[in-house]
Amino acid sequence: MSLKLVQFPWSTYCMVTRAILRFGGIQHEIINIPPLDRSLPWRLSGHRSYRVPLLVDDDAPVVESDHDTQVIARYLDERFKLGLFPAHLDGVQTILWRYIENEVEDPAFRLNDIYFREWLPEDEQLRHLQYKERRFGPSCIDQWSRSQSALLDQLTDRLEPFEFMLAHHAFLLDESPRFVDLDLAAMLECFLWSGRYELPAKLPRVRDWHQRINAAACSS
Repeated sequence: MSLKLVQFPWSTYCMVTRAILRFGGIQHEIINIPPLDRSLPWRLSGHRSYRVPLLVDDDAPVVESDHDTQVIARYLDERFKLGLFPAHLDGVQTILWRYIENEVEDPAFRLNDIYFREWLPEDEQLRHLQYKERRFGPSCIDQWSRSQSALLDQLTDRLEPFEFMLAHHAFLLDESPRFVDLDLAAMLECFLWSGRYELPAKLPRVRDWHQRINAAACSS
C-alpha cells in the first residue's frame, strides 16, 4: 500500500484528513505544496481537481467532488474500517460537520492568520498575504488583529453547543469518536496552530474532550 496526502500544512481541510489518518494509525506519505501552485494535485488527479487535500492510494486519486462533500473522509473510513460514519448518524453528522466547517472554521482560521508571520516560513509569507487579501480584501489580517477579542468571543459562542452535547457522552454523539469529533478537532488544531491560544476556560467539557480525542488518535 502506498498512500499519499498532498496538502499544505495549515489548511483546515487538510488538517481534517490528517486527523483521520492519525486516528486510524494509517501509514502515509505527506507531500507539501505551495498554496498558490496547484499543478501537482491537478496532474496527480488526472486533471480532475486542483484542490487540496488530495489523497493518492496506490496511484489512484481520491478527490472531493465539491466543497460540500466528505469523499476523502468516507473513503478512508470504508478503506480502513474506522467506524466514523455509522449509518444511523448520517443525518446528524451532515448537519454538524457543515456547522463545524463554516461557523467554527471561520473565526478559527482568522485568529490563526493574525500570527502568520510567526508560524509561516519567511519565503511563503508574501504569497500567503496576497492570497488572503485577494480572497478577503486589502488589510484583512490587520482587521482581524484589531477584532481579535471579538473573534475569540465569537469562537467561544460557536463552541458552546458542543459543551452542552458533551454533558451526555464522552464524545460528541456517543461513546466512540465519530467523524464530527475529528472534524471539530481539526478546526481547533487550526485555532491552536500559532501556539498563541488555549481552548476557552469557560468550556471545560470541550477542553476535556479535546484531550480524549487526541488520546484516541494516539492509541489507534
